[in-house]
Amino acid sequence: MSARGPALTERGRTLEERGPGPVRVTLSVNGVEHALEIEPRVSLLDALREHLHLTGAKKGCDQGTCGACTVWVDGARVLACLTLAMTCEGREVTTIEGLAEGGELHDMQRAFIAEDAFQCGYCTPGQIMSAVALLKEGHAADDDGIKEGMSGNICRCAAYPHIRAAIRAVRDQA
Repeated sequence: MSARGPALTERGRTLEERGPGPVRVTLSVNGVEHALEIEPRVSLLDALREHLHLTGAKKGCDQGTCGACTVWVDGARVLACLTLAMTCEGREVTTIEGLAEGGELHDMQRAFIAEDAFQCGYCTPGQIMSAVALLKEGHAADDDGIKEGMSGNICRCAAYPHIRAAIRAVRDQA
């Protein structure tokens, strides 16, 4: 601090007001490493959509209540809008874009199509990511388990019966 007061940076802000500035983060997304320079407060959702141009995960509520932004971090479901991108360094992030393998849709993606489990499609990527995780977690034994396990994913078009049918179809294939 000088005799005239705190040192000012761009736009007349002090260093404390400006914040720490961008940080370098390496994210592994869908098996590919990406080096980013982002502000520490950037959400995983914004890093995916705005920096990596992976727009499958949707920004619905931006408050963690709708599930449209559901992705996996190390195989577990997370709400990307509530997850800081920098906390995912050294972990594997999987988005809807990484679910298909070798150009073949995942069984759940095919089931959503076959069961007409979407209308507008906005929530569909989050619904599918949650549905696949739900089956892996072993919580889809009956409709009550499916309803409970999918309760964090809202479909404003109310395609819930079809979503549950898609989950049952994949569950019953196994």
